[in-house]
Amino acid sequence: MLRFSGAGVSDVGLVRSDNEDSAFVGPYVAVVADGVGGAAAGEVASATAAYAVSATVLARMGDEPEALLLDGIEAARTSIRRGIQEDLGRLGMATTLTAVACDGRRAVLAHIGDSRAYLSRDGALTRLTTDHTYVQRLVAAGHLRAEEVSRHPWRNVVLRSLDGDPVHEGVDLLPLAVVPGDRLLLCSDGLSDLVPESAIAELVTLDDPHSAAAVLTRAALAAGGRDNVTAVVLDVVDGPMVVGDGQLLGAVRDISNIVDPGAVRTGR
Repeated sequence: MLRFSGAGVSDVGLVRSDNEDSAFVGPYVAVVADGVGGAAAGEVASATAAYAVSATVLARMGDEPEALLLDGIEAARTSIRRGIQEDLGRLGMATTLTAVACDGRRAVLAHIGDSRAYLSRDGALTRLTTDHTYVQRLVAAGHLRAEEVSRHPWRNVVLRSLDGDPVHEGVDLLPLAVVPGDRLLLCSDGLSDLVPESAIAELVTLDDPHSAAAVLTRAALAAGGRDNVTAVVLDVVDGPMVVGDGQLLGAVRDISNIVDPGAVRTGR
Protein backbone atom coordinates (compact mmCIF):
# COMPACT_ATOMS: atom_id res chain seq x y z
CA MET A 1 0.00 0.00 0.00
CA LEU A 2 1.19 3.49 -0.84
CA ARG A 3 1.72 5.94 1.99
CA PHE A 4 4.01 8.76 3.04
CA SER A 5 7.01 8.65 5.34
CA GLY A 6 8.05 12.18 6.13
CA ALA A 7 8.84 15.02 8.44
CA GLY A 8 8.60 18.79 8.52
CA VAL A 9 10.09 21.92 10.01
CA SER A 10 8.39 25.27 10.65
CA ASP A 11 10.31 28.37 11.74
CA VAL A 12 9.11 31.89 12.61
CA GLY A 13 11.93 33.37 10.54
CA LEU A 14 14.15 36.34 11.32
CA VAL A 15 11.70 39.23 10.89
CA ARG A 16 8.20 38.29 12.03
CA SER A 17 7.28 37.97 15.70
CA ASP A 18 4.70 35.19 15.26
CA ASN A 19 4.42 32.08 13.14
CA GLU A 20 1.30 32.20 10.95
CA ASP A 21 2.22 28.97 9.13
CA SER A 22 0.63 25.65 10.11
CA ALA A 23 1.38 22.14 8.94
CA PHE A 24 0.49 18.52 9.53
CA VAL A 25 2.63 15.54 8.51
CA GLY A 26 1.13 12.05 8.55
CA PRO A 27 1.34 8.77 6.62
CA TYR A 28 -1.84 9.44 4.62
CA VAL A 29 -2.23 13.22 4.69
CA ALA A 30 0.07 16.22 4.82
CA VAL A 31 -0.85 19.91 4.83
CA VAL A 32 0.92 23.26 4.65
CA ALA A 33 -1.12 26.42 5.30
CA ASP A 34 0.15 30.00 5.45
CA GLY A 35 -1.89 32.84 6.93
CA VAL A 36 -2.16 35.32 4.09
CA GLY A 37 -0.20 38.53 4.08
CA GLY A 38 0.07 38.99 7.84
CA ALA A 39 -3.66 39.78 7.87
CA ALA A 40 -5.74 39.72 11.03
CA ALA A 41 -5.53 36.32 12.73
CA GLY A 42 -3.60 34.60 9.96
CA GLU A 43 -2.45 32.04 12.51
CA VAL A 44 -6.10 31.21 13.31
CA ALA A 45 -6.97 30.75 9.63
CA SER A 46 -3.96 28.52 8.91
CA ALA A 47 -4.35 26.43 12.07
CA THR A 48 -8.06 25.93 11.46
CA ALA A 49 -7.47 24.88 7.86
CA ALA A 50 -4.63 22.49 8.68
CA TYR A 51 -6.69 20.91 11.45
CA ALA A 52 -9.92 20.59 9.45
CA VAL A 53 -8.30 18.96 6.43
CA SER A 54 -6.09 16.54 8.37
CA ALA A 55 -8.89 15.57 10.78
CA THR A 56 -11.29 14.90 7.92
CA VAL A 57 -8.83 12.62 6.12
CA LEU A 58 -7.77 10.74 9.25
CA ALA A 59 -11.35 10.08 10.33
CA ARG A 60 -12.45 8.69 6.95
CA MET A 61 -9.55 6.58 5.75
CA GLY A 62 -10.57 4.58 2.70
CA ASP A 63 -12.76 7.24 1.13
CA GLU A 64 -11.71 8.77 -2.18
CA PRO A 65 -8.88 11.29 -1.64
CA GLU A 66 -10.59 13.92 -3.78
CA ALA A 67 -13.75 13.80 -1.66
CA LEU A 68 -11.78 13.89 1.58
CA LEU A 69 -9.77 16.94 0.54
CA LEU A 70 -12.79 18.84 -0.75
CA ASP A 71 -14.83 18.03 2.36
CA GLY A 72 -11.93 19.04 4.61
CA ILE A 73 -11.50 22.32 2.77
CA GLU A 74 -15.21 23.08 3.03
CA ALA A 75 -15.10 22.31 6.76
CA ALA A 76 -12.16 24.70 7.07
CA ARG A 77 -13.99 27.43 5.19
CA THR A 78 -17.06 27.03 7.38
CA SER A 79 -14.98 27.22 10.55
CA ILE A 80 -13.07 30.28 9.33
CA ARG A 81 -16.38 31.99 8.58
CA ARG A 82 -17.61 31.10 12.07
CA GLY A 83 -14.42 32.47 13.57
CA ILE A 84 -14.95 35.81 11.85
CA GLN A 85 -18.55 35.98 13.00
CA GLU A 86 -17.46 35.34 16.59
CA ASP A 87 -14.74 38.01 16.50
CA LEU A 88 -14.94 40.79 13.91
CA GLY A 89 -11.34 41.63 14.72
CA ARG A 90 -10.54 38.60 12.57
CA LEU A 91 -12.27 40.11 9.53
CA GLY A 92 -10.10 39.43 6.52
CA MET A 93 -8.35 36.37 7.92
CA ALA A 94 -7.46 33.83 5.24
CA THR A 95 -4.87 31.20 4.45
CA THR A 96 -3.21 29.37 1.63
CA LEU A 97 -3.54 25.60 1.65
CA THR A 98 -1.53 22.90 -0.09
CA ALA A 99 -2.34 19.33 0.89
CA VAL A 100 -1.86 15.75 -0.27
CA ALA A 101 -3.97 12.76 0.68
CA CYS A 102 -3.45 9.06 -0.06
CA ASP A 103 -5.83 6.12 0.37
CA GLY A 104 -3.20 3.42 -0.06
CA ARG A 105 -3.66 3.24 -3.83
CA ARG A 106 -3.82 6.81 -5.11
CA ALA A 107 -2.54 10.20 -4.04
CA VAL A 108 -4.22 13.53 -4.76
CA LEU A 109 -3.02 17.11 -4.34
CA ALA A 110 -5.26 20.05 -3.37
CA HIS A 111 -3.99 23.61 -3.71
CA ILE A 112 -5.14 27.17 -3.19
CA GLY A 113 -2.88 30.21 -2.81
CA ASP A 114 0.90 30.52 -3.17
CA SER A 115 2.33 27.80 -1.01
CA ARG A 116 3.79 25.13 -3.26
CA ALA A 117 4.18 21.42 -3.90
CA TYR A 118 7.13 19.86 -5.72
CA LEU A 119 7.95 16.34 -6.89
CA SER A 120 11.54 15.10 -6.78
CA ARG A 121 12.16 12.02 -8.91
CA ASP A 122 15.55 10.68 -9.98
CA GLY A 123 17.19 13.98 -9.07
CA ALA A 124 14.81 16.12 -11.16
CA LEU A 125 12.49 18.63 -9.47
CA THR A 126 9.03 19.38 -10.88
CA ARG A 127 6.72 22.07 -9.53
CA LEU A 128 3.23 20.59 -9.19
CA THR A 129 1.28 23.71 -8.23
CA THR A 130 0.53 27.03 -9.89
CA ASP A 131 0.67 30.14 -7.69
CA HIS A 132 -2.65 31.95 -7.41
CA THR A 133 -0.98 35.37 -7.43
CA TYR A 134 -1.18 38.61 -9.37
CA VAL A 135 2.33 38.19 -10.79
CA GLN A 136 1.65 34.59 -11.91
CA ARG A 137 -1.37 35.89 -13.80
CA LEU A 138 0.89 38.46 -15.48
CA VAL A 139 3.35 35.70 -16.41
CA ALA A 140 0.56 33.52 -17.82
CA ALA A 141 -0.69 36.45 -19.92
CA GLY A 142 2.78 37.16 -21.26
CA HIS A 143 3.09 40.55 -19.55
CA LEU A 144 5.90 39.54 -17.19
CA ARG A 145 8.91 37.26 -17.57
CA ALA A 146 9.32 34.53 -14.97
CA GLU A 147 12.74 35.87 -13.96
CA GLU A 148 11.16 39.23 -13.11
CA VAL A 149 8.70 37.82 -10.56
CA SER A 150 11.06 38.02 -7.57
CA ARG A 151 11.58 41.77 -8.16
CA HIS A 152 7.97 42.76 -8.78
CA PRO A 153 6.51 44.99 -6.02
CA TRP A 154 3.23 43.01 -6.04
CA ARG A 155 4.82 39.55 -6.02
CA ASN A 156 3.06 38.60 -2.77
CA VAL A 157 -0.46 39.64 -3.77
CA VAL A 158 -2.53 36.44 -3.49
CA LEU A 159 -5.64 36.32 -5.68
CA ARG A 160 -7.14 33.12 -4.31
CA SER A 161 -7.10 31.93 -0.71
CA LEU A 162 -9.14 29.92 1.77
CA ASP A 163 -11.35 32.37 3.65
CA GLY A 164 -14.86 32.64 5.00
CA ASP A 165 -16.51 33.81 1.77
CA PRO A 166 -19.31 31.39 0.79
CA VAL A 167 -18.90 32.50 -2.85
CA HIS A 168 -15.36 31.54 -3.78
CA GLU A 169 -13.14 30.32 -6.56
CA GLY A 170 -12.48 26.59 -6.51
CA VAL A 171 -9.48 24.64 -5.34
CA ASP A 172 -7.02 23.04 -7.76
CA LEU A 173 -7.20 19.22 -7.54
CA LEU A 174 -4.47 17.14 -9.15
CA PRO A 175 -4.18 13.34 -9.12
CA LEU A 176 -0.53 12.44 -8.52
CA ALA A 177 1.05 9.57 -10.47
CA VAL A 178 3.56 8.90 -7.69
CA VAL A 179 5.54 5.70 -7.23
CA PRO A 180 7.67 4.39 -4.37
CA GLY A 181 10.95 6.26 -4.32
CA ASP A 182 9.39 9.61 -5.21
CA ARG A 183 9.79 12.50 -2.80
CA LEU A 184 7.29 15.33 -2.33
CA LEU A 185 7.94 18.77 -0.87
CA LEU A 186 5.16 21.01 0.45
CA CYS A 187 6.32 24.47 1.48
CA SER A 188 5.19 27.97 2.30
CA ASP A 189 6.41 30.93 0.24
CA GLY A 190 8.84 31.76 3.03
CA LEU A 191 10.96 29.03 1.46
CA SER A 192 10.14 29.29 -2.25
CA ASP A 193 10.48 33.09 -2.36
CA LEU A 194 14.02 33.01 -0.98
CA VAL A 195 15.61 29.76 -2.13
CA PRO A 196 16.01 29.22 -5.90
CA GLU A 197 14.47 26.07 -7.34
CA SER A 198 17.92 24.90 -8.42
CA ALA A 199 18.97 24.89 -4.75
CA ILE A 200 15.69 23.31 -3.63
CA ALA A 201 16.26 20.52 -6.17
CA GLU A 202 19.62 19.73 -4.60
CA LEU A 203 18.75 20.11 -0.92
CA VAL A 204 15.50 18.14 -1.04
CA THR A 205 17.40 14.99 -2.01
CA LEU A 206 19.27 14.70 1.30
CA ASP A 207 19.11 11.21 2.80
CA ASP A 208 16.15 11.49 5.16
CA PRO A 209 13.08 13.77 5.08
CA HIS A 210 13.83 15.53 8.37
CA SER A 211 17.35 16.45 7.31
CA ALA A 212 16.06 17.73 3.98
CA ALA A 213 13.34 19.83 5.64
CA ALA A 214 15.77 21.23 8.19
CA VAL A 215 18.42 22.17 5.63
CA LEU A 216 15.83 23.75 3.32
CA THR A 217 14.56 25.84 6.22
CA ARG A 218 18.08 26.90 7.15
CA ALA A 219 18.69 27.94 3.55
CA ALA A 220 15.67 30.27 3.71
CA LEU A 221 16.91 31.76 7.00
CA ALA A 222 20.38 32.26 5.51
CA ALA A 223 18.75 34.10 2.60
CA GLY A 224 17.14 36.62 4.97
CA GLY A 225 14.28 34.73 6.64
CA ARG A 226 11.89 37.60 6.03
CA ASP A 227 8.81 35.39 6.38
CA ASN A 228 7.73 32.30 8.32
CA VAL A 229 9.27 29.20 6.75
CA THR A 230 7.67 25.77 6.57
CA ALA A 231 8.94 22.72 4.68
CA VAL A 232 7.33 19.28 4.71
CA VAL A 233 9.24 16.48 2.96
CA LEU A 234 7.49 13.20 2.17
CA ASP A 235 8.89 9.97 0.79
CA VAL A 236 6.38 7.85 -1.12
CA VAL A 237 6.73 4.29 0.17
CA ASP A 238 5.03 0.93 -0.37
CA GLY A 239 4.38 -0.78 2.93
CA PRO A 240 1.83 -2.07 5.41
CA MET A 241 -0.89 0.18 6.76
CA VAL A 242 0.18 2.16 9.83
CA VAL A 243 -1.53 4.27 12.49
CA GLY A 244 -2.66 7.49 10.87
CA ASP A 245 -1.56 10.07 13.42
CA GLY A 246 1.17 12.60 12.67
CA GLN A 247 3.20 15.70 13.49
CA LEU A 248 1.80 19.19 14.10
CA LEU A 249 3.90 22.19 13.13
CA GLY A 250 3.59 25.94 13.59
CA ALA A 251 0.43 27.71 14.71
CA VAL A 252 -1.75 24.58 14.72
CA ARG A 253 0.22 23.26 17.70
CA ASP A 254 -1.69 25.79 19.84
CA ILE A 255 -5.26 24.51 20.10
CA SER A 256 -6.50 28.02 20.91
CA ASN A 257 -5.77 28.96 17.28
CA ILE A 258 -8.27 26.39 15.98
CA VAL A 259 -11.85 27.63 15.57
CA ASP A 260 -14.22 25.13 17.23
CA PRO A 261 -12.39 21.87 16.45
CA GLY A 262 -15.41 19.88 17.60
CA ALA A 263 -17.45 21.29 14.73
CA VAL A 264 -15.44 19.53 12.02
CA ARG A 265 -17.65 16.81 10.54
CA THR A 266 -15.62 13.64 10.34
CA GLY A 267 -18.46 11.33 9.38
CA ARG A 268 -20.54 11.04 6.25
